[in-house]
Amino acid sequence: MIPFIDLATQQKRIRPQIEAALLRILDHGAYIMGPETHALETQLSSFCGAQYTLSCSNGTDALALVLRAKNVRPGDAIFVPSFTFAATAEVVAWMGASAVFIDVLPDTFNMDPISLEKGIDRAKTLGLHPSGIIPVDLFGQAADYDALTRIANKHGLWVMADAAQSFGGTYKGRKIGALVETTTTSFYPPKPLGCYGDGGAVFTENKDIFDVLQSLRIHGQGSEGDKYKNIRIGINGRMDTLQAAILIEKLTIFPEEISLRQKVADRYSAALRDVAIPPFVAPGCQSAWAQYTLKVDPEKRQDIMDELKKAGIPSVIYYPLPLHHQEAYKAYPCATPTLPVSESLANCVLSLPMHPYLEPETQDHIIKTFCNIATKLKVSPKKEVP
Repeated sequence: MIPFIDLATQQKRIRPQIEAALLRILDHGAYIMGPETHALETQLSSFCGAQYTLSCSNGTDALALVLRAKNVRPGDAIFVPSFTFAATAEVVAWMGASAVFIDVLPDTFNMDPISLEKGIDRAKTLGLHPSGIIPVDLFGQAADYDALTRIANKHGLWVMADAAQSFGGTYKGRKIGALVETTTTSFYPPKPLGCYGDGGAVFTENKDIFDVLQSLRIHGQGSEGDKYKNIRIGINGRMDTLQAAILIEKLTIFPEEISLRQKVADRYSAALRDVAIPPFVAPGCQSAWAQYTLKVDPEKRQDIMDELKKAGIPSVIYYPLPLHHQEAYKAYPCATPTLPVSESLANCVLSLPMHPYLEPETQDHIIKTFCNIATKLKVSPKKEVP
């Protein structure tokens, strides 16, 4: 079976450096918030241009830390896309606030500005206080932050970018991480930049928010860094030093890996456009290609997946249910009675293996197999929705 994401090949490439880094930590013994943690934060800021970087325990906690720093509370409306992973809405519920689900665009799969405007109006009619927007950069491509920020400014809302899948990409020539006041990301192992456990980060241009985040990350500690003098309710949100050291080594090869991912995506798209609708990347943007996601005939999707599996090629559906159809989130409002694009995408998306070490011969096998299956099943991209 072809690996969907190949972490083993990457590890072979940098294993000596990782082993040396881990031995240094074993020698100095600072397993939590050691010197590698602070070095990683500095290097991440340098990589993406963020003024301040805070490492943390995982991508979900990164989101939650910002919501705590923003003092999100019951009665607040936080606008999130419905076609994404649950973590983005989950943290809103933790605060007792109301997630308001917004539809996405059919080409980029990211938050639809028109649906957002409708969602803000909907929240107001429900007596909620519109507070913030959390766009998700789905599958590696940045949301349209210029359009979304204009709407946010019009209504007095803040914007936090959920870049769990897009860190390493660019938006109109600017690196993701410093496009809005706060950005979060995840270093979960399969992410474009992943560690060997859990990890995350918050990037911000606001010193006051950064100071609060530093406190919240370690149980609400005081300004002197004393965790036994608590000035606010925080969490245990620290990144361990071992993960930081691993990320430092991975960051050295990260730009090259993004370039390799792009080559794989280009090759896929050129070869598969006649049998499926390939991903669309907006002009001036570069995706980090966390996933390579096609749109296929929804009536043939399961048959395609079954045939791929027989050929030893894995495929995954991200995401089979939009959040507003998930049992846990059915009570939360939507921008409109239905979110047709999110609902349609859930029925037609299909992701193929994507990683920097996908050899041309393997790509050719995947492409040839997919095209043969499409011919056998008489698949036509013209039948796809939306």
